[in-house]
Amino acid sequence: MSIQRFGEKLRTLRKRQGMTQREVAGALGLAAHSYINALETGKKRPTIELVLHIARLFRVTTDQLLDDALEVTETADET
Repeated sequence: MSIQRFGEKLRTLRKRQGMTQREVAGALGLAAHSYINALETGKKRPTIELVLHIARLFRVTTDQLLDDALEVTETADET
């Protein structure tokens, strides 16, 4: 996993949902949006727990987030 590629995918998902970094941080239970910015710009590496939360929030698989070769597309609703 390239942290740059992860950041690009996170930014794509966030913008696709029309969310701000602050809104994403709030939805993930983070106190500050600066961490989201650091992830998007490749300055920080996400924890496995955060990857799981991001995958659930944006309804994508962890493979889509972590595998540089895969694109992020929404998964079917599992209800």
